[in-house]
Amino acid sequence: MKFFDRITNYFSSNKGKHKNAQSIIPSRLNLLLWIVGILLLMLAGRLFYLQILHGSSYKAEVKRSDTTIQTNNVQRGMIYDSRGKVIVGNQTHQAITYTKSSNVTTDQLYKIANRLGRYITVSNSDTRLTDRNEEDYYLADKSNLKQITKKLNLSKDTSDDKKYDAALKYLKNHPDEWHLSSHEKSNARIYAAMTGAYSLSTTYIKKSGVTSKELARVGEHLNQMPGVKIGTAWTRNYPQGKDFQSLTGTVSSSGLPADQINSLLSQGYSRSDNVGQSYLEKMFQGTLVGSKSQTQVTTSGSKVTNETVKYPGKKGDNLVLTINAKFQKRVQQILEQNYSSAGISYSPGVYAVVMNPHTGAIYAMAGIDRNQKTGKQTPDQIGAINHPITMGSVVKGATIMGGLMSGVITPSNNTLTDQPIKVAGTSTKASWFNKTGSANMALNAPTALEVSSNSYMMQLIMKEGGMNYKPGAQLTLKPSIFAKERQYFNMFGLGQKTGIDLPGETAGYNGPSSQKHIGSALDLAYGNYDGYTVIQLAQYMSTIANGGNRMRPYIVKEIRGSKSNGKLGRVESTTQPQVQFTIPASKEDFDLVRQGLYQVTHGTSSYVTAKSLGSAKPSISGKTGTAETVTNGHQTSTISFAGYSPSKNPQVVVALAIPGVTNENGGANLNMAKQIFSAYWKIVQDSKSTSNN
Repeated sequence: MKFFDRITNYFSSNKGKHKNAQSIIPSRLNLLLWIVGILLLMLAGRLFYLQILHGSSYKAEVKRSDTTIQTNNVQRGMIYDSRGKVIVGNQTHQAITYTKSSNVTTDQLYKIANRLGRYITVSNSDTRLTDRNEEDYYLADKSNLKQITKKLNLSKDTSDDKKYDAALKYLKNHPDEWHLSSHEKSNARIYAAMTGAYSLSTTYIKKSGVTSKELARVGEHLNQMPGVKIGTAWTRNYPQGKDFQSLTGTVSSSGLPADQINSLLSQGYSRSDNVGQSYLEKMFQGTLVGSKSQTQVTTSGSKVTNETVKYPGKKGDNLVLTINAKFQKRVQQILEQNYSSAGISYSPGVYAVVMNPHTGAIYAMAGIDRNQKTGKQTPDQIGAINHPITMGSVVKGATIMGGLMSGVITPSNNTLTDQPIKVAGTSTKASWFNKTGSANMALNAPTALEVSSNSYMMQLIMKEGGMNYKPGAQLTLKPSIFAKERQYFNMFGLGQKTGIDLPGETAGYNGPSSQKHIGSALDLAYGNYDGYTVIQLAQYMSTIANGGNRMRPYIVKEIRGSKSNGKLGRVESTTQPQVQFTIPASKEDFDLVRQGLYQVTHGTSSYVTAKSLGSAKPSISGKTGTAETVTNGHQTSTISFAGYSPSKNPQVVVALAIPGVTNENGGANLNMAKQIFSAYWKIVQDSKSTSNN
């Protein structure tokens, strides 16, 4: 090497004292040459270390590959009515997705999010933006983080995590010192969706409303945004109308609901997954969600070298309901058309249930929620299972069954005199037609139902409590009478959850049961004390209609898979009718009560309460109800009805209630019931195929 030759010649010339003026190298250049020589030697040493001593290990590191499983969502199962009509379906949309790599840094995510934000706008409906999301995005800009930590005068030994936590606290305490523009908030939503995704899981950045312009711009720059793809998303649609949402429920649109996030994460869900939020969608989440697809992804360094589908995923299974969608819409319409005639200035709503008395299958569940301040009415089918209502005389069939089972009356000995009931220390309680005692009359059990005698029911309760009524006598009943009465009501489903396959069912309302309230035991006897739901009313009447079996109501008929063409596939499971309890009473007992329910609609007394239903074909049997109530300080009533048809061979039960009305004599409850029965025979079942009796 010439460089080393020159150094050798230099030393030789100095040693031999043969200095030549032209060969003298300035001292500064000599120093520079020495430095360069030393650096070359160091470089040679480093190359020796890397290539000779550790070359194989570094080659292995470069060639090292990782194999992981990437998951992707599948289409959610659909919900069908009893005829196979889609109630809740899926609508396909083009979407922007992001698959998070295993070694991506937050700084890289921040840059990808900002770049993607140049081409799309993400709203809160796609990704819910929290205060923490905004703070994280703001601090993802290193200059912002550096500026804040500088203000805090943190020591040099403070860890990065503690610096970040301190910066977050500062942002919370000084909201006026920073803000995000609308564009930055859109980017923050993108960043939040990306950071919230698990490694090698795919999340939606924008799943609906993606414009053709956005698709084109994103597509042109995909190579600049690792992990970003154009994919497909599904959102729920409602071919039979959105009113069904209040029964089927809804699905979250921006990831896991905040109030369920911890429990769902523990079940293996990702933060970005959409899940059922209410009613059927929530209760059958595990059935409808399906199984995510699994793709084996092999990476070499930071590049994906191979993708192999290990499991294509399975679309969620479908629910087939017992509800007939056409009939359901007609029942809802009947409520809407007749509701106002009840005088609804103070009413909170109206609810109806149509049920198969032999199986418990629900044909329709309709309802209206009325805002008492604004008067606005909205569909509220689910109110039939979660709104306790003081129903009134409609429960008297259970009261008489209790009297028969307790032995205080028998099928052959059940006559009592209707008279005003006056006990010491209480106001007079009487039947609606005999307030003054001018219409005292002997009544047997069927006729007591026909004319809706309150007096008859109160006397039954006193007998069950071991008291023989005498006008003006002290009421000697004990508080245990409440439990005894409720025990008989519970046998028929009144005052306890029915077990219907919907979340949020309530057991109803029990009034106070102490000695102080003992007079209310008489009110309980004719339905003017405790509160029951309309689904309980339907179960109670079904139990009488079928001869004593309390059937569990249900709304999901089958769970079925899907065919390759997307249509309903094979049956995975079928709901079997379930007898919850068999009433310990004789056929004669039931015949006596059913005779009374027939007389309610076909009786000859001038006090018959549902004569307008007597002309219906097939025949209707049932019981009306009127309860005196107070709504927001105003005197109101609940009007109700529960009955079945045909009278001799019941095939269908209708139960409904309208609380808080001011026109109790307008017949709204009877008009609704008559029209619902008629619609059932026209839409669900041919009346010619069944007996008209």
